[in-house]
Amino acid sequence: MNKNNNSIQEWIPIEKFYENGIIKLKNNKYIKIMKINPINFNLKSKLEKESILNSYKIFLKTCDFNFQILIQSNKEDLSKNISNIKNNLKNKKEEFLKEISEEYINYINKINSNKKSSSKNFYIVISSEENSKNSEDIIIEELNEKFFKIKECLSRCGNLVTGYSTKNELIQIIFSFLNSKKYLNK
Repeated sequence: MNKNNNSIQEWIPIEKFYENGIIKLKNNKYIKIMKINPINFNLKSKLEKESILNSYKIFLKTCDFNFQILIQSNKEDLSKNISNIKNNLKNKKEEFLKEISEEYINYINKINSNKKSSSKNFYIVISSEENSKNSEDIIIEELNEKFFKIKECLSRCGNLVTGYSTKNELIQIIFSFLNSKKYLNK
């Protein structure tokens, strides 16, 4: 039986990581990944919501290039929270605080058992144009321009947009995408 012992590096389509947060793929395409920390739209007033929606419309009209929006859900480990509540309970003498704390622990356990306790990470991935004949420097400059355009537009909506600038940050984010099932099924 002939086993194919390909390494993971051969399987993943990444050729090179750049320190400016750009990844070169094996098909000569370049991508840049950015993380979006969204606002809580539900907590905004009616006027604020209208302003945010108008800013988002401008974002969609301004970005005349392709991009992907990725949402990654991660199951939260609430055991540390429960442990902290139990430790605080030891010092409390008031019976009503103990009851409230116990009810809260039961609520947290219920959420945790129903797998509803998760956090979400939001990402935007931009890429170079297909079959671009431009030099690597021009492609990188174009990706950085797209990044700043998205950052400016989404910042007007109240979102925090951060890019990845080091090879280690990029490796960690790629690792989290490749191992998402591991984290979701805990």
